[in-house]
Amino acid sequence: MLETVHVDLPGRAYDVRIGPGLLAQAGAEIAPFLSRPRVSILTDTTVAALHLDALQAGLAHEGITSEALALPPGEATKSWGPLEQSVSWLLDQRVERGDIVLAFGGGVIGDLAGFAAAILRRGVRFVQIPTSLLAQVDSSVGGKTGINAAQGKNLIGAFHQPALVLADTDVLGSLEPRDFLAGYGEVVKYGLLGDAAFFEWLEEQGPALAAGDMAARVEAVRRSVQMKADIVTRDETEQGDRALLNLGHTFGHALEAATGYSDRLLHGEGVAVGCALAFELSSRMGLCAQEDPSRVRAHLKAMGMKTDMADIPGALPDADGLLELMGQDKKVVQGTLRFILARGIGDAFITSDVPKDMVSAVLQDALAARR
Repeated sequence: MLETVHVDLPGRAYDVRIGPGLLAQAGAEIAPFLSRPRVSILTDTTVAALHLDALQAGLAHEGITSEALALPPGEATKSWGPLEQSVSWLLDQRVERGDIVLAFGGGVIGDLAGFAAAILRRGVRFVQIPTSLLAQVDSSVGGKTGINAAQGKNLIGAFHQPALVLADTDVLGSLEPRDFLAGYGEVVKYGLLGDAAFFEWLEEQGPALAAGDMAARVEAVRRSVQMKADIVTRDETEQGDRALLNLGHTFGHALEAATGYSDRLLHGEGVAVGCALAFELSSRMGLCAQEDPSRVRAHLKAMGMKTDMADIPGALPDADGLLELMGQDKKVVQGTLRFILARGIGDAFITSDVPKDMVSAVLQDALAARR
């Protein structure tokens, strides 16, 4: 059941391996990249407790020794302190430029470990071993690494492509349902931005996928990764098409900032709510059919996901406050917000031509529905 997606970047090409049982095969997969049989693993305490023994056994099977640093789980780990701790630990491990760092965890660990590898000795290779659905379909592929700042998410970082990605779909079975569905927010995004047939497939297969159907999970990860790989190959450093991958993120990041990057709103939940808002805005601007936002929200609700601002617990800023947070987004160009909007399901595009009062009205209505 193993699938391979090739990310064809000249001079930095790599494979994404997808399927069950990859932790047990990790040594065989990684050995060809090693100049000496040792690796350093960055992970978090939750993943370490569940899966580190299996990974290290898979490495040891090929004679590869390993040491691991387990950091606290959660978005707060994507910050200066844990980055400094990670780099210092890797230096203590005497990691050389020919060695490999393993990023073993969800998106937080992948981003942090990738950035640590990017700046260590001006660039050390790393392998992504993503353990969450969100990381398997999105953050582990494409080379975006970094940490958050007080001013916003992912504002400090570097493009640093992995040497290999190992997406073991068996480990998805250990995710809490909420975490799995948060990752599913990014899967839905791929259908919405560029593949209407994939969105239709998800409408049919989503419940089975959530319930644990392995073939459906492998296929959903494969199709998501293939779409991302195609876009990244065309536009590695987000000068054009790659921004399409931010569908739902302009709204979502503002909502994450408004909730303090806490477990009130997980990243994938913010993306799901953001996609619904992006389609609502598109509909009001006359870009897509009025039925499209309803269909998006119906599928998210059918999957038991956060769909509206009303699903976010606790207080939120007013529309002006949310607009202010959106202004800190990385997608701001010359002070102008770029939005990813849609002409229909599977047909997203990038635009700066969005009336601010229309965005404000969408936010005000979404906030009013919370009362």
